[in-house]
Amino acid sequence: MTVVKAVLIDIDGVLTISWRPIPGAVDALSRLRDRDRAIALVTNTTSHTRSWLARTLADAGFSVRPDDIVTAPTVTASYLASRYPGARCALLNSGDIREDLPGVELVEDDPDVVIVGGAGPEFGYEALNRAFAHLLGGARLVAIARNLYWRTDEGLRLDGGAFLIGLEQAAGVEAEVVGKPSPTFFTAALGALGVSPTESVMVGDDVQADVLAAQRCGIGGILVRTGKYLPRAHELADPPPDHVIDSFADLPELLDALEA
Repeated sequence: MTVVKAVLIDIDGVLTISWRPIPGAVDALSRLRDRDRAIALVTNTTSHTRSWLARTLADAGFSVRPDDIVTAPTVTASYLASRYPGARCALLNSGDIREDLPGVELVEDDPDVVIVGGAGPEFGYEALNRAFAHLLGGARLVAIARNLYWRTDEGLRLDGGAFLIGLEQAAGVEAEVVGKPSPTFFTAALGALGVSPTESVMVGDDVQADVLAAQRCGIGGILVRTGKYLPRAHELADPPPDHVIDSFADLPELLDALEA
């Protein structure tokens, strides 16, 4: 029998697509809470703050508070405070996430650290070249996340990881990744819930960044066939996901079966 005390849940592509609930997701989350399972919504989203996410999900019908959400930017702020205290940081990101970077000094010139977040129109030649120059000047490279793409109503779109690879190769540096799939992120999420990896599962639509990354940390991995799920990526996954379900709506039944 497997006892699941805590569930880590990706948001985009698992609970919602373009912030609209996936069918059955609202009810499934309520059923998890009814069974007294600890919940953490874990996301690499860098276009919105944690408070915005909580309001938007609540408006969509989910029972969610800001404290239920662990974002890559909030974990990044903690990481910078411990690894580079007092560092001057240049941020390349689509969206205003300063609220989720408490204590981080953001500057335009002469940074000690270049922070790369989610991609958008801000990732033009001038901005990327400026980040490249900072790295050549000795700045460290910290990536809020390394996602290559994400899904919207209009289909898959490039994310910051695609540009991050270019900066690494051009500047001859390796990014310190804080969001998923980094163990730093999963450790922070489990710490917020006060549970061990073996008591937890991670539910995601990205087989690499969500599911296999969690499994490498000793967390059970559950892949959903929604969001940016790609059959080819699933087939190539090594090792395979611990479990695969059609959507988040099927999760309560799976967890009940595991504990039967």
